[in-house]
Amino acid sequence: MSIDRSLKTEGNLTTKRSVMKRGERIAALKDEKRLDPKKDGALGLPKTKVRE
Repeated sequence: MSIDRSLKTEGNLTTKRSVMKRGERIAALKDEKRLDPKKDGALGLPKTKVRE
């Protein structure tokens, strides 16, 4: 079975991310003092845009 032409990439699998991963979000929210690990849980974190 062959891959459809629309699914093929030309060696470029990296794209610009618009949202951080969970660990990155936790670190960013701690830096901004919007998250207190003792009071707040890891579920339901607000989405944070990637800083450039």
